[in-house]
Amino acid sequence: MCLILTSWQSHPHYPLVVLANRDEFYERPTDPMHWWEEHPHILAGRDRADVNGSSGTWMGITKSGRFAALTNVRAPTEKNSDSRTRGEIAADFLKGRQSPEDFINDSERKFQRYNGFNFLSVDLSLENPGLHWLSNRVLMGDKLRPRKVMNPQCLTPGVYGLSNAMLDTPWPKVQHRVGAFAQMLAMDTGDFKKSEQYMRIMQDQTPAPDEYLPQTGLSYEWEKALSSAFIKTEHYGTRSIALIRVRHDGQFEVIEKRFDAEKELDTQTFDGQLENFQSTQR
Repeated sequence: MCLILTSWQSHPHYPLVVLANRDEFYERPTDPMHWWEEHPHILAGRDRADVNGSSGTWMGITKSGRFAALTNVRAPTEKNSDSRTRGEIAADFLKGRQSPEDFINDSERKFQRYNGFNFLSVDLSLENPGLHWLSNRVLMGDKLRPRKVMNPQCLTPGVYGLSNAMLDTPWPKVQHRVGAFAQMLAMDTGDFKKSEQYMRIMQDQTPAPDEYLPQTGLSYEWEKALSSAFIKTEHYGTRSIALIRVRHDGQFEVIEKRFDAEKELDTQTFDGQLENFQSTQR
């Protein structure tokens, strides 16, 4: 997943709103969002590629209100093809019961063995839930380096943008879509309407001007192609757009729209009531 917009405790009706694009090679086998058969409390997509490690996910939520999402950190020169799949990090959190803090603390050594990633996690069933962001990379000057000590951040209420760099790195597509997302939130009355308008703002294919292109070690052509919110190339592009909204009363709605190289494939909606949910109304 390459672009995640998150509203945390900043909307009068929703403690959590997530709007995200997942970008991947079209040929990579993937299951759409579904309730997992062996873990029926997990609603998430699933990577079905032949990887090192257990098949994981880029984003999901559970019936008890555990949420996790993950993006890769774009650093082509340091990629280790023998590393374990990063999607298992999000899956492991969704399967477990630990708080985000405990999960991160217990996994600190393990995190050092993965290629670069960003990880968002929260457990809405806790009395005072916190949304945590963690990366196993750190920006030193203009270079990304592996972290020796993990440094998770518990985010304050607000609206955040995350792509394939650090949280709120001002890439054009992050800045522009955060602004559009904030406008959508301001128009959202808390009744799970306007989902198509949310989806539409993530289908922007406008590339960044050359002078604002990120410099991540890719060719100019790839930096340009990847600079739009919605990506479409011959072999690689945005495979899905997902919207998650959770209300203060525990009602939730999850919508996923999927694409291939040629067209929109389908849209599916999941809704319900989170179990054992404690109201997050402040």
